[in-house]
Amino acid sequence: MSSPTVTASITYRNARAAIDWLVQVLGFKIHALYPGEGDTILHSELTLGTGMVMVGTLPAFDNPYRQMIRLPNEVGGFVTLSLNLVVPDPDAVYDRAKAANTTILMDIEDKPYGGRGFSCRDAEGHIWHVGSYDPWQPKK
Repeated sequence: MSSPTVTASITYRNARAAIDWLVQVLGFKIHALYPGEGDTILHSELTLGTGMVMVGTLPAFDNPYRQMIRLPNEVGGFVTLSLNLVVPDPDAVYDRAKAANTTILMDIEDKPYGGRGFSCRDAEGHIWHVGSYDPWQPKK
């Protein structure tokens, strides 16, 4: 298998809790986990199918990387990037999200362009779109 050429990176104040949610609710698997000081996560790699997202704890404000990053709750809940997950059973993921009291932004529905899906916001405000539509598959 060739490596993907794009991998998302996302930061959280409480990366441990975010990783737990990503695994238990969205279905990611932990590929690698590098703890930082205290209860922080220096770096982690979570996989879903052939995709990966890297997750870590938001660094201290004097860190140069931190100077470039803002969390949704620091900018009025807005995001400039959201992540799309292709899953075989979006209804099952939707049910897990509802059971975990996840904020659902768009209820699950059949999409006019194909597939079925929903959108949600995690505990720190990042937006996730989950559905069965696979843009790599031939169009009907």
